[in-house]
Amino acid sequence: MSRTAFVAPSPLPGFAPALGAALIWLGLLVLIPLGALIWRASSIGLWGILDIAAQPRVAAALRLSFGLSLLAASLNFVLGGIVAWVLTRYEFPGRKLLDAAVDLPFALPTAVAGIALTAVYAPNGWLGAPLGELGIKVAFTPLGVFVALVFIGLPFMVRSVEPVLAEIDPEIEEASATLGASRLRTIARVVLPPLLPAFLTGFALALARAVGEYGSVVFISGNIPFFSEIAPLLIVVRLEEFDEAGATAVATIMLALSFAMLLIVNLAQAHVRRRTGYG
Repeated sequence: MSRTAFVAPSPLPGFAPALGAALIWLGLLVLIPLGALIWRASSIGLWGILDIAAQPRVAAALRLSFGLSLLAASLNFVLGGIVAWVLTRYEFPGRKLLDAAVDLPFALPTAVAGIALTAVYAPNGWLGAPLGELGIKVAFTPLGVFVALVFIGLPFMVRSVEPVLAEIDPEIEEASATLGASRLRTIARVVLPPLLPAFLTGFALALARAVGEYGSVVFISGNIPFFSEIAPLLIVVRLEEFDEAGATAVATIMLALSFAMLLIVNLAQAHVRRRTGYG
């Protein structure tokens, strides 16, 4: 009597065509453009790129962009967690309105967001005027750049943490309190471990968005060289000056630094997953 061999059904029918399509689109949209950028930069040479990076104006723009992006993502790391906690754990009037407002930076064109922030924080704006009386100038300063980067990065943090937080059963926290754990210990040992991978994902997304942001920053920054000029704007300036080599070098430097930062975040995320068993 012959035996019929049964093959377990594939969890993803059509895996080979789907994988092929994914690789083709990834190559066309990501790998080929980045490869072209690196190829153009190779004509300058490593030392040529380093010489351009050492130029005072370029170094100042890179420090401003990456330094403020890290600070903004770090602030969103905290603020995003608080907002996600409030939206997930509390019911209050206007909750749905607040939940929709979180996504506003996603929906707004970046230029519109930049004009709105500039109008609000300008010396004669709704918030700029009272802050100016306190000696705090926001618009056309690095502080304005920081505000814009926090604005566009917050939704990434909230939307990364919120669904994971919603899956945590509040009864687990109640059980921890019943066993005598303090509120702080419950948060540190019960709530935070499963949330850490989501926090790091949101941090990476907010950081990546901040580093490459242009539209919402270019208006409020003032674009003052050595003071409030961001690196993406410097690339545009170099192109307008027909300095393609300089623009390519700055873009390549940003690519390398961005890749290094995201690699560090991903390694930290993998370490957290191994230690906590979540994610």
